[in-house]
Amino acid sequence: MLHSTTTTVLLIRIAISVQTPLRPRMSSDEDFSLVSEKGEESPVFAMEAAKMEIEKCKVTYDMMVTDQRDLTKARDEQLHLTEEYEKRIAKLGQTMEAEEQDRAQRVEDGKAKLAAAQEEERRLQELLLSMQAELRHLDQEAVHLRQQAQESSSMPEKKLVFHGVVREGGGLSRFQTRTRIIYPMEGGTALITFEDEAVAQNVVRVKQHEIKLGDCCISLEASPVLIWMPSQVEVTTGLCSRRVLVSDLPRGVEQSRLLDRLEIHFAKRRNLGGEVDGAEMLHDSGNAVLTFVEDTVAKGLTDRQYHEVDFGDGTRGRVKLSPFLSGEITDLQTRVSASARTVLLTGIPAIMDPSDLQDQLEIHFQKKGNGGGEVEAIAYNPLRRRALAVFEDDCPAEAE
Repeated sequence: MLHSTTTTVLLIRIAISVQTPLRPRMSSDEDFSLVSEKGEESPVFAMEAAKMEIEKCKVTYDMMVTDQRDLTKARDEQLHLTEEYEKRIAKLGQTMEAEEQDRAQRVEDGKAKLAAAQEEERRLQELLLSMQAELRHLDQEAVHLRQQAQESSSMPEKKLVFHGVVREGGGLSRFQTRTRIIYPMEGGTALITFEDEAVAQNVVRVKQHEIKLGDCCISLEASPVLIWMPSQVEVTTGLCSRRVLVSDLPRGVEQSRLLDRLEIHFAKRRNLGGEVDGAEMLHDSGNAVLTFVEDTVAKGLTDRQYHEVDFGDGTRGRVKLSPFLSGEITDLQTRVSASARTVLLTGIPAIMDPSDLQDQLEIHFQKKGNGGGEVEAIAYNPLRRRALAVFEDDCPAEAE
């Protein structure tokens, strides 16, 4: 279209120039040219000028066509790039939207998992606290049961001294021991021992007791004291080859000095002794036990039996050395026994000084009007405390 329009304009200009007659035109310096009567240039020059103009327009046109082609190509390339970018932007938008949805879903899933984990942690924390509390309770119960098992229901390790005579013959020998049982007391309880068994049984029979303490009144529960008693014990005995029993020790000598002197005396070879591994006192008999490193020393000393020992400060004594009889409990049978004269009182609140409260309890149960009687002993253990009560036989039986 641009080429066609430009050609038409040039043709019109040429036609106009041809139709106009040319006449010569004089200049001031005597030069002249062919001009028309109206003062226009001659047709030859007009044609030349038109040709030059046409050539110039052709060049311009060609340049414009080239520019147009380049612009069209650049436009097409830009449109292609724009289309490509739009596709990439659309695809990127879809990807970003999908990623955003996926991220939102992951966030929601994470929140749900976090909430579930927090709930599980809370539940486990509660369970842990509950188990810790239960464990503490079980530990307390275990300690309580261990005390009962070790101190009440089983025969503890005890050193025994034989004072009888050896009797020939097979079979088992029977012996009786003085019972000494440790009874754990819980807090807020009391043990009261009456002189009369009937009074204790009556207090247990009533069970609930109302005790007036000034302007207030407390309610206690009485129950029998159940303890585990050994009913039959089998002991396997044998002579120890490294130990001797030292008896007939002098009185009035300090225990530590007495043991030192015994160890010094019987460590010497000239006194038929040897290296001493240890020396200890048997507090229930007042005798001592010497343990030697070598197995042959004990027999030589017990064969001689009596020995003269210097205990220092001019004190000398004649001691007796006997074979040391060691024993091991091979069978222990127990039975549950209720104390005949002792009653357990439970549910005692801490409302006054422990000594004053114990006195009030004793006063109440001494009165016959309250179903009580003469009180031989009473022991009160306040709340949040633990105590051990000792039960012993009143009259131990004679050994057979």
